[in-house]
Amino acid sequence: MSDISSLIIFKDRHLLVANKPPLMPVQEDKTGDPSLYRLLCAYTKHNLYPCTRIDRPVSGLVIFGKNPEDQTLFQAIQDDQKLYKEYLAIVPLCSSKEPVKLEHRLIHDAKLHKAFVSDKPEAKLASLIYEVVLNLERYSVLKITTSTGRFHQIRCQLAAVGLHIKGDVKYGARRANKDRSIGLHAWKIEFPHPVTGVKIQLEAPLPSLDIWPQINIPSSTKSS
Repeated sequence: MSDISSLIIFKDRHLLVANKPPLMPVQEDKTGDPSLYRLLCAYTKHNLYPCTRIDRPVSGLVIFGKNPEDQTLFQAIQDDQKLYKEYLAIVPLCSSKEPVKLEHRLIHDAKLHKAFVSDKPEAKLASLIYEVVLNLERYSVLKITTSTGRFHQIRCQLAAVGLHIKGDVKYGARRANKDRSIGLHAWKIEFPHPVTGVKIQLEAPLPSLDIWPQINIPSSTKSS
């Protein structure tokens, strides 16, 4: 990628927030492909410390600390549930007119790198709320908020109710996107700055691939 600076949404002495492109890993994986972490470290010329992560085929906001202390302070914000996140997901047409709450118990299968709905004792509660913000000819766009942070939570929970995210064949979508991305975008975040306490509100532009350019979210939905 030629212009890493175009990915940076926010930076100060303590934090850097970037808009990760789909298909780029946040950190190195077994493919050896360039990661967001390495590219940003090279651009800023110092080490960064991941505070949040999103899956490789997902796009959107990822937060890094500038030093280990900032990473620890941000973890406390997450532990206190003071980090608010909104996602956008492209799913088959959905008829719901009101927000819907989903609660499942999920288990993470590390060998398959996948989450499953389960009634096993070790399964952990996952909760989210979705609402339809836009209907296209064949798809609906959902706005999603989560109150838990389980592995592949959104992908697994939506699939469990038949709302398979576009391109997400791992969780039951009929076909993959040509570029292997999936229709899930970490869109907005809000949190108190870990040092100053000032409220930070950020939004990531939508990807320019697949059907994202067709999506224009109504202004009434753009406030948290």
